[in-house]
Amino acid sequence: MDEKIILNESQLAITLKRLSHQIVENTNDLADLAIIGLQPRGVFVSDAIVNALEELLPTVKFNYGKLDITFYRDDIRKELHIANKTDIPFSIENKRVVLVDDVLHTGRTIRAALDALLDFGRPASVELCTLIDRRFSRQLPIQADYVGKTIDSIISQKVKVYWKQRDGVQQVVLIE
Repeated sequence: MDEKIILNESQLAITLKRLSHQIVENTNDLADLAIIGLQPRGVFVSDAIVNALEELLPTVKFNYGKLDITFYRDDIRKELHIANKTDIPFSIENKRVVLVDDVLHTGRTIRAALDALLDFGRPASVELCTLIDRRFSRQLPIQADYVGKTIDSIISQKVKVYWKQRDGVQQVVLIE
């Protein structure tokens, strides 16, 4: 099993900070912004982005939530899934929602997230922020508005994002 580093720790930190800046640059009213991390792995990315936003704008209170999509997936019957916690302590009604995930691959996770999100209200708009975009593997017409890094990979390859708090190392690798 060969691993190729796509983003090392310092590159990952720069990328997360850049994504945070891009989200702020495209926001007219921060009160209408809601950032929602997708459980489980997207939450690591969204935590980092929200931390960077709070450093950038320390006086602003950001609407930040976490969304579990386990029971909205279309592959729920194929394998046993363990649900994570959903925590959205604010209304998303008429908000500009930015969904955050680690890797955009087929688009099926984002489709499930859109279904799950509607249970919490009707947002004014929904955008997608992803750390890694595997652009040639889409099964659904979904694209990210904010992308950390775009890679070209084949179906047999995997992208793995390691986080210091979970894995002891912080990097993104492509596994052959």
